[in-house]
Order: sequence, then structure tokens, then C-alpha cells
Amino acid sequence: MTKSLRLLFLIALLNPFSAFSNFDFNANCLNAYKSIFELKLGNAKAYISTEKKLRPNNAIIPLLENYVDYFVLITSDSKADFDRLKGNKAARLDKISDDDKNSPYYLYAQAEINLQWALARGRFGEYFNAAMEIRKANNLLQENARKFPNFILNSKGLGLINAVMGNLPDGALKSTLATFGIKGNLQNGLNTLDKLAESLPKTSYEPFYEELVFYYAYVLSDVAHSPSAYTKTMKFTERIADSSLLKSYLRGYICIKTGHNDEAISILSKRPEGATYSAFPYLEYLEGVAHLNKLDLSASGYLNKFLQSNKGVNYIKDSNLRLAWISLLKGDKNGYTSYAKKAVDGGYSYYDKDKQAQSEAMAPAPPIDLLKARLLFDGGYFTKALQQLDGKDAGNYSSDKDKTEFTYRMGRINDDLGKDDTAINYYQSTINQGRNLKYFFAANAALQMGKVYEKKGNKAKAKEAFNTAIAMKNHEYENSIESQAKAGLKRLN
Repeated sequence: MTKSLRLLFLIALLNPFSAFSNFDFNANCLNAYKSIFELKLGNAKAYISTEKKLRPNNAIIPLLENYVDYFVLITSDSKADFDRLKGNKAARLDKISDDDKNSPYYLYAQAEINLQWALARGRFGEYFNAAMEIRKANNLLQENARKFPNFILNSKGLGLINAVMGNLPDGALKSTLATFGIKGNLQNGLNTLDKLAESLPKTSYEPFYEELVFYYAYVLSDVAHSPSAYTKTMKFTERIADSSLLKSYLRGYICIKTGHNDEAISILSKRPEGATYSAFPYLEYLEGVAHLNKLDLSASGYLNKFLQSNKGVNYIKDSNLRLAWISLLKGDKNGYTSYAKKAVDGGYSYYDKDKQAQSEAMAPAPPIDLLKARLLFDGGYFTKALQQLDGKDAGNYSSDKDKTEFTYRMGRINDDLGKDDTAINYYQSTINQGRNLKYFFAANAALQMGKVYEKKGNKAKAKEAFNTAIAMKNHEYENSIESQAKAGLKRLN
């Protein structure tokens, strides 16, 4: 008997909700679900097609089809795909709404479909519709938790919503959800997801583990900016099969995000490949970023491959800016100008990274030493980054931007080298120099200073620094920095 079938029979024996009426998560559906989370979407579609022929009334089918659409959008990042697929939502909900109301999957499946489309809409700027879908998903899951308190899958969506809503930056989405009483609590959401990640493999709901880890890793890295994001993501992805391309993505992404650059390169270079896997051009972008972080100029090959194969809307500007940097590092000023122009004129500005890339491309080219220090720092090569700036001070630079960036970089490098007092001094210099500039350096220096003081147990100084970060307005990454600073204040209170 295969592992999947053993799991299925275990669910049937231990979980009274595994096959209610037409909500039948049978072996065929389990295989489709497993294929989705390995990013073998073609295989998943084949299993779903078989299920339609065998059991056309199985109400799990619309949920599985929605998972496929969601991961098509994750891997393609295509606005055209989004516009083409979003019309499927209503028909799928209609199919489910006529089914067995006594199944815990009845409300759960509707909530999942709404939540997936909310997350998808957020990628393409449809924030009001996303807010409505989050509200709907939250209400459905709350009701399902009351009706079926032992159906632990409710906690997956509720934990995600609680965490994301608890750390949402001020804006239309947050105010809309607050109108409906949805505010969230980041720490409660993290606690829920962490507890579920620990316990789920020991239950009959183990097949849902990979989905849970996918959401938890996202919350740790991109919502909470948690210092334990790397450790926990690597821990919880360990038991996922190496045949999963999603595992390679999660691990590669978190390694780049947290300065484990050589590990990221190793993971991404060994990722599973073949015709059974969906095209995922973003992984070429990640690999390019990782190589550039160690000043390996072969990064251009990966970035160009991303741009050539990409059908999506994000990271186009950022990729062109990085290609401009590579030209600059090669001493090719004409190449820099050409790629910088592409970063300004091409691509879209949905994500902060692309907004930032456009802004930087419009400014004068960065000094080579600051650029190298920045890249090496991002890769986690802190000593090498410090060597680029050794013996220099702010007076070596002419513009206010470069002076402020120098003290900021020195603050960040010394911070991660464990030289707290030196880091604080540089952070304070950054705040003094850059608090009235449009750049993010001063606000983020205040945020990082708050974290240093928090770590040292000086709550008063930490609060002062976090409030300083919040008080600064009209700069790059304002929403993200403010959200993190407010989260810091919540922790201290």
C-alpha cells in the first residue's frame, strides 16, 4: 500500500469528516492535491479530469481546480492569466453552495476559494475586492470553527488572516477591513500557525502540511519579518519531499532574504526540473539575485533568462536595475545607462521592489564601493561588505544621498556583526543626516536601532526609536517600515 493510500485510510478511520456526502477527498483527489503542492500542475489537472469522469458530483473538485488556478498565478505572475481565470471563482462557489451543509468541508472549501482569490488580487492591486474576500473567508472559517471545533484545518486560514491583518500597513485595505471589525493580531496568528506546524504531522490531516508550511513561511518572512524566519522555514520544510519544486522555492527565497546566500545558490541550482513541473521564471530571478550578491557577474545570465521567459508583471524593473549594476561593475557606463532606462520605462510598479528600482534608476549611478557593500551585505557577507568601506567616512561622498547611505550601510553591517554600540552610532548619524530626505535610510535606521535596543532590554530607547521611524513620512518603503515599527511597539507593550 502506498503512503498516500495509508494516509487516506488513516483519515477515514480517525477523521469522521473525511468523506461527507459529495465532499470526498479520496486517493485520486489526494494525488491531485499533492501534485499541486509539488508544482506539477499538469499532473494535478489530469487527476482532476479523472475525478470528474468517475465522480462528477464530488464537491472537492472545484476547490482543487481553484488551487490549480492560484498556483498558475503564483508561478506565471501574469496579469493576463489573472484576468482570464478570476471569472472561475463564482461558478465554483455555486457548485459547492448546493452541496452537503453538514460537512466541515462545506464552509471550509468556500473560505479557501475566497482566501486564495484575495491573495491573488493583492498581487495585482485589486485591494477592495481582496478585502471583501478576506472578510468572507474569515466569517466562513469562524462559523465553521463553531460548528466543527475539532476540524483543525480551520486554524490554517484563521491563523493566516490573523497574522496578515495584524500587521497590515495603513491604507485602503486595512481601513476597509477594520470597518467590518477585522483587525487581526500578528503574534496570535504566528502562534496559531506555529502550533499547527508542530502538531499537524501527528494527525490525520498530515496531507495538508505542505500547504500550511507554504503560508507559514510567507508570514514569517514577508509579514512578520521574524528573526526566526530562516530557522523555522528550514525546519518545517525539512520533511517535505525533495521532489517538490515548492520546497526549493521556499528554501531558496528565505535563504536569500536572510543572507544565507551560498545556501540559496546551492538549493536553487539543485532544484527539481523537467516537463512535469510548471514553468517558474521567478526562480531564475532569485538565482540571479543570489549570484549578484556575491559579486558574481554571471548573474546577468539568470536575470536575462528571467526577463526572456517571464510573462508576469513583477521584478521587471528590478531585474533591469540589477543588469545596470552589473554593467557599472564592469565599467560599462553606456550599458548602465541603457539598462537604467529600461528600469524606468519598462515593467510595472505593483511591488515596492519595482517602485524602488524605478526611483533608483532615475537617480545618478551609485558609487561602486557603496554598491558592492550593499550587495555583499544582502548576501550575508558582512566582513567583506565592511572591507569595501574600510577607512572611509561620510565626507568621502558628495551628495546627501550617498552620505546618508554610507552611514546606513555601516550601521547595518556593524549591527549584523554584533557590534551594537557602533551600529547605534551609525544609525543615529543616518537619522540626523537623512530624516528630511525621501530615501528610506533614516526611517529604517530608526527601525533597526529600535530592534537593537529591544534586544539589549532597553525598552525606553527601543520605543523612542520605533516612534522615530513611524514619525518619518513620505519616504521609500514607508508602509513596510511603519508596520514593522508598530509591531515592535506592540511587542514592547
